[in-house]
Amino acid sequence: MKRFLLLAAVMFISLGANAQSGAKIEFKTDTIDYGTTNKDDDNGLRVFEFTNTGDAPLIITDVKSSCGCTVPSKPTDPIQPGKTGTIEVKYNMHTGPIRKTITVMSNAANVPDGVVALKIKGEVIEKEKVNILEKKKSLVNQ
Repeated sequence: MKRFLLLAAVMFISLGANAQSGAKIEFKTDTIDYGTTNKDDDNGLRVFEFTNTGDAPLIITDVKSSCGCTVPSKPTDPIQPGKTGTIEVKYNMHTGPIRKTITVMSNAANVPDGVVALKIKGEVIEKEKVNILEKKKSLVNQ
């Protein structure tokens, strides 16, 4: 019985120590909303900011997009404990709704398999084109 209690205590302590160690990733937000934006006035660049809340360096191993119209870029250096990093996302601003996923792969211990799914959403519109002749007609009629 004493052996069992000793074994249980050792396992409990080791599990607690493992759960608290390692890199941990915390994003300010996991979704960026472009809102309704104009194709000609927006370059499509947005930034996800995150912090390493763990006690080991955080290494972003890969960042992938759900399609070729969205290009993410990852930090090249490890993010030290307590420091912040960014993942830039550039959407090519095709007109229509935006619904894309960016998958971040890392050594973070606080997310399953070190993988986090980020999302971008919104809608891209074109500026309304005004025909000069129509504009003149409406001014004459007023």
